Order: sequence, then structure tokens, then C-alpha cells
Amino acid sequence: MSNGFPKAEFRNTPAAVVVPFYLYAAAGFLVCTILLLLSAGSFTLHFFNPAVLAITHVMALGWGTMIILGASYQLLPVLTERSLWSFKLAQWSFVLAAVGIPLLVYGFYTFNMGWPAKWGGRLVLISVLLYLINIVKSSRTGKKINVHACFMATAAGWLFITAFFGLALVYNFTWPFLPKDILAYLPLHAHAGLLGWFLLLIFGVGSRLIPMFLISKHEDKKRLWIIFGLVNGGLLFFLFSFYLNDKYAVIVPAMMIGTALLLFAGYIYKVWKSRIRKKVDQPMRVSLLSVAMMLVPLCCLLIASAWWISSKHQAQMVLLYGFIILFGWLTSIILGMTFKTLPFIIWNNCYHDKAGVVKTPDPKELMSATLFKWMALCYLPGFVLFSAGILLEQLVLLKSGAGALIGAALLYNLNVIKVWLHKPVV
Repeated sequence: MSNGFPKAEFRNTPAAVVVPFYLYAAAGFLVCTILLLLSAGSFTLHFFNPAVLAITHVMALGWGTMIILGASYQLLPVLTERSLWSFKLAQWSFVLAAVGIPLLVYGFYTFNMGWPAKWGGRLVLISVLLYLINIVKSSRTGKKINVHACFMATAAGWLFITAFFGLALVYNFTWPFLPKDILAYLPLHAHAGLLGWFLLLIFGVGSRLIPMFLISKHEDKKRLWIIFGLVNGGLLFFLFSFYLNDKYAVIVPAMMIGTALLLFAGYIYKVWKSRIRKKVDQPMRVSLLSVAMMLVPLCCLLIASAWWISSKHQAQMVLLYGFIILFGWLTSIILGMTFKTLPFIIWNNCYHDKAGVVKTPDPKELMSATLFKWMALCYLPGFVLFSAGILLEQLVLLKSGAGALIGAALLYNLNVIKVWLHKPVV
């Protein structure tokens, strides 16, 4: 398929295709933190309420998914040693998602499942379909089977399943056709996205990027394939357990996912021990923090499934579980990896034809280390305070945490804009 560029064995995805995803995600993160402050009281209620649904989808789609789509379009050609199958398809996936996400979120926030939510869901689903086609086609052009590309392609498939099922749930509000209450299906929709999309893709991408940035030669493809099988098998077993109608059946897939998490943590530890670059910069430290907190959501889920937990506290633990995943594990790795990938993308756009000819700045010089430091100092207390607010149902903690997270989001946006607006100096 023609990309609109000259044919070549390998061509990096142009910055004009990738950067809009980063900018949109940055804005989405800021919007979400503001919604956290405005709707802090909603986090003392049951998790199934309009504000929490809206915030969840801003984080999952507008923040996490958008930036991962952009990073995928940049990274996959490096993995497969071939150009992205279609740059135009990538651009259309951005446009459709950029329009569809606000419509869908507005529908949740106002709890109006009419045309805004339906059209938002349709546009997001089409965007995901274009992404899936592009990733699968690009993966198949590789010279050999690549475990990282398989993680990405399979994650794209789970994303499509998540989006399709999510749109079905939106339609079920106005035209009920599902045999059970909608709350019964939310865990299926949520975990197809959290485990099938985010976890698989971050495992696949992280196992490639972290060794690259730490300059480590450690490689264990057998372990990665085992992790791949455990995550997919655990998720399939979780979906199957829905039909068993037994809440204790979640223990088996939880053990499989937990094993995958431990294996991945062990993989990263070996990468860390064998690294050549002994001095670790701030972005990598924040990214590695996400590895350390991977098991925390699993503990929350197991506690929520325990027989001695009341229905009220169960809902509270589920709310904390989702918050830790979206604002903790997922956000921490994105905050770090943004400033390992975006500066390089902009640097490559500005200096790819000058490197080795004249002196050029280092990619890390395009970002502000000071802004990043203050962002981290706002983010960590904000995350802890808001998590404590959910657990203790204290509005003052929730608002304090949301205020700190707004500060982190503002500083993140300023740093992203600084990198984006960089002009060649040679």
C-alpha cells in the first residue's frame, strides 16, 4: 500500500505522523487531572457513576491509548526493519480517535448514551480497526518472527475486542439485548483492555526499550514467550470463568498474570544488573518505578475477591485497583518513556541529515530536566494522597492529591511542548 513517500527498505515513521498522538495524550492527561479535582467526591461512591466512567475513559483512551498508538507507529518499523505499512492509515486513526474520544467521554460524563456516546464509540472502534490493520500488516513484513512485534500485534487485537465490546455495552443502555446486568460485563470489558491491551503491549515494548535505554545486552526470548502465553492464557481463562459464575475462579487467571508479572520483573532486574550505562537518568527511574508497582493492583483485586470483604469495601477496592493501574502503573511508565522517545523523535526530525557531519545536541538536551524533576515531585505525592483518599474515603485527601496531579500534568505538558517546539541549532 502506498504511504505517500518514496519506497525504501526501511524508513522511520515521520514525526508529523507520530507527534500529534503525544500532544493529544498530554492534553488528555491534563483534562483528566482537572476532572479528578472537580469530581473528587465521586470517588467516595460506587465505581459505576458518570464521573468515574468519564475519567476512566479519558485516562484509558485519551491518555494511555493515544500515546501508545503514537509510540507503536514509531517503534514497530525499528523492530521489523521495514517501514510502517501505511502512514496515511496512521494519520486517519489519529483523526478518528481524536474526534471520537471527547464524544464518548461527554456521553459518560452526562450519562447520555444517545448519539454522542454512540458516535464516539463508533469512531474509536474504526480508529482501532485501522490501527490493528496497520500493525498486523507491518508485523508481517518483518524478515523474521519478532517476539516484541507479536506482543504489539496481539495487543492490538485485544484493543479491538475491547472497543467492540465497549460499543456493545453503550448500545445496551438504550436497546437492552445482553442477558445479564451491565455491571456483570464491566470486568470483561475492563480486563480485555487492561491486560490484553495495556499489559501485553507494555511488556512487549518495555522489554525492548528498557534494555536499549540502559544499554544492556541481556536477552531472554524464551522467557518473553512464556510471559506472552501466560498473559493471553490468563485473560482467556478469566473470560471463560465469567460463564462459571464463581468469583473464586478469578484466582487461577490472577495466579497466571501474577506469574507473568514476576517473570517480567525478573527480566527487567537482569537487564538492570547487566546494564552498561550505570548512571540512570530521571525518566528511566520513573519508568522503572512502574515495574516495582505492578503487583499492587493484583493484591487489590485478590482482596476485593476475598469472602470476608463486604460489598461496600469490595467496590472501594475495585475503585482503588483501577486508579492504581491507570494513574500509577500506566502513568508512571508513560511519564518516563515520553522523555526517552519524544526527544529522539524530534531530534531525528531535526538532525538526521546532520548527525556525524556537524556537532548536534544530545536528544536528552531537548527536554528540561528541571521541569521533569518537579513533575515527578508533584506526581508521586499526588498519586499517594489520592490513593489514600479512595481507601479512607476522605475528600480532603482526594482534592489534595488531585491538585498535586494537576501540577504534574501542567509540568508534563510544558516539557512536551518544549521538546515539540525545538528548532535546529546547527
